[in-house]
Amino acid sequence: MKLFHIFVLSLIFTLFLSCTNETPPVEQSIEKDKEMITAVSNDRAEAFNNSDAAGIAEHFTEDAILMAPGVPAMEGREAVRNYYQSIFDQYETELDSYYEEIKIDGDLAYGRGVAKVTLIPKNGTESSSSTSKYLNILQRQPDGTWKTTHDIWNSNDAFD
Repeated sequence: MKLFHIFVLSLIFTLFLSCTNETPPVEQSIEKDKEMITAVSNDRAEAFNNSDAAGIAEHFTEDAILMAPGVPAMEGREAVRNYYQSIFDQYETELDSYYEEIKIDGDLAYGRGVAKVTLIPKNGTESSSSTSKYLNILQRQPDGTWKTTHDIWNSNDAFD
């Protein structure tokens, strides 16, 4: 009988704890995810402005796809690092970018944004600037962080 009372009290205590452990409202959770995704974008932009190819690549999944204009799609975090390093070997860089829209559905999200890039050749020739639109697809990782799975962009500038 004593074991039965202990069991009942344990059950009541467990039920009480599960009822008081409220989960945050969905809107609050989505806002937190949007903040985290924006932070990923800001970290990538900071790494770009610091010519840090590895710092950019760390925000991509191991099997990420990078679709830069004028070249075939590249796959993998190392390919992402190599692509950006090839830019930093030739140019000083300035980037101003931001998301205009973020949508989240479960563990997948996309960010649609605008970027203005200035490339300043290290050989002293004239710098160039362009404005682009971009789309990032991100996936929530098992640790709760977000990483980019796909990145594509193209220029808003007219062709000459």
